[in-house]
Amino acid sequence: MATRDAEIIHDFRFFRVYKDGSVVVSNPTTDKKIPPSDDPNSRVRSKDIVISSEPAVSARVFVPGSANVTQKLPLLLYVHGGGFCMQSAFTPRYHYYVQTLVAEANIIAVSVEYGLFPDRPIPACYEDSWAALKYVASHVNGDGPEPWFNDHVDFGRVFIGGDSAGGNIAHNLAVRVGTDGLPEVKLVGVIMVHPFFGGTEDDQMWLCMCPENGGLDDPRMRPGKEHLARLGCERVLMFVAEKDHLFVVGKRYYEELKKSGWGGKAEIVENLGEEHCFHLRDLKYEKAVDLIKKYVSFLKKE
Repeated sequence: MATRDAEIIHDFRFFRVYKDGSVVVSNPTTDKKIPPSDDPNSRVRSKDIVISSEPAVSARVFVPGSANVTQKLPLLLYVHGGGFCMQSAFTPRYHYYVQTLVAEANIIAVSVEYGLFPDRPIPACYEDSWAALKYVASHVNGDGPEPWFNDHVDFGRVFIGGDSAGGNIAHNLAVRVGTDGLPEVKLVGVIMVHPFFGGTEDDQMWLCMCPENGGLDDPRMRPGKEHLARLGCERVLMFVAEKDHLFVVGKRYYEELKKSGWGGKAEIVENLGEEHCFHLRDLKYEKAVDLIKKYVSFLKKE
């Protein structure tokens, strides 16, 4: 063991890098992936779709069981967290969380299964999530390959959400919408729960996961005024947790966004006394219920 330890060249929060170039994730996702359920009698129906075969990108789609054939609903593109190297859209943690949002808000949701480090280093997570958003947008004329999108999505009410690393990805997707555009799709809002941004000891970890990076001021990690002003949405809702090591950088993002010249409306909610992504551990916990209620209110606001 002592010899093995001597071979470590980087020991980060989520993984270790050894001299031979191998990477060992400290707490790999071991939760069993659960299947979707397309039971027409259930409160929420779900199924899995393939976004791309090369690279492999998939997603889980959720629709309210009460939705009728002609009903058009808002869409939430959800990006899970996990430090860019763990978790999945198909584990119970994220399946039941997104399912709850769909049931409470009466929306369609697409939970993205993006590539993880080390198998697929950053920027795979950003590119895969962008591919998923574009795939959904390809149904805007009602003639795409996925009937649930053709039948139910209101492309004038699209949202992007994510937690932790997924919150960072959600931000970057919104910047890309503001920069590159998404024809005939209106991105109304972005919801970030305890998002990762630069300014902590995790910066070097992100740089290691992204071989082609721009250093500590890489705008994907630490967006400057110019990039914040490009957010292609009207509203932003951000949650920060008091006992989270990302608390300070989350609040700084909010303050810098307000001063950037971006023309939208931003709101921040401080989860006092709580730790990073506490809400995912128990969806029935009082403060988790409050967070979900606020999230749902943001989605339902006209």
